[in-house]
Amino acid sequence: MHQRRRMTLLPVIGFALGSLFAAGQVPNTLTDREVKEGWVLLFDGKTPHGWRGAKIDKFPEYGWAIENGELSVLESGGAESRHGGDIVTVDQYDNFELSVEFKLTPGANSGIKYNVVGIEPNRPGSAIGLEYQVLDDSRHPDAKKGISGNRTLGSLYDLIPAAADKPVKPIGEWNQARILVDGKHVEHWLNGKKILEYERGSEGFRAHKAESKFKDNQGFGEHPKGHILLQDHGNRVSYRNIKLRPIKAKQSS
Repeated sequence: MHQRRRMTLLPVIGFALGSLFAAGQVPNTLTDREVKEGWVLLFDGKTPHGWRGAKIDKFPEYGWAIENGELSVLESGGAESRHGGDIVTVDQYDNFELSVEFKLTPGANSGIKYNVVGIEPNRPGSAIGLEYQVLDDSRHPDAKKGISGNRTLGSLYDLIPAAADKPVKPIGEWNQARILVDGKHVEHWLNGKKILEYERGSEGFRAHKAESKFKDNQGFGEHPKGHILLQDHGNRVSYRNIKLRPIKAKQSS
């Protein structure tokens, strides 16, 4: 049997101070330091400004709610992108640092996708992009599927598993995801700890892709820029403090 190639995780370092959510800070706001560092809010806590449906040119009229400073996909029985549908940023991004807080309900499934392209009105299922998996690993059956845990929380969905010692907070509490895209170099972080990294388009990346559901998707994950997406998988999951800092790539594109 073909043996799956593994990506090497480098030593863990802490967050850049500018990307941390400061204690006592009002949700969905930026500190003076964050503003100086170039961070921008992608969700103002009150309106869907800057977001639209992945398959429609406006924000969904149902399936999502904005309440108490939280952007939530609502429970609809667990079907993938069949209720309100995925939502995407109106703008596209190439090199950036993205920070998002998410809160799961028991058994929930969702995802934060990036490098999303080819938004099509009639395309079945969820829009395609690299996905930071958002999942209740202990209750959702998807955690046991895939290869070597590559569908668990924080993983690059169906390609690369997150570190086994990732720091996960209990269901109902806020976790912080961070995604860094620096040219071809990508990192996933969870609650201040790096949990995986990879190089888009590398031999290792393509080996993982060849064993994934995206094996026939030409150019998957290698487009120079794309939308950021929050997935409707039919389970209630809430998001807040969605902020992004464009960066100048240090790695070659």
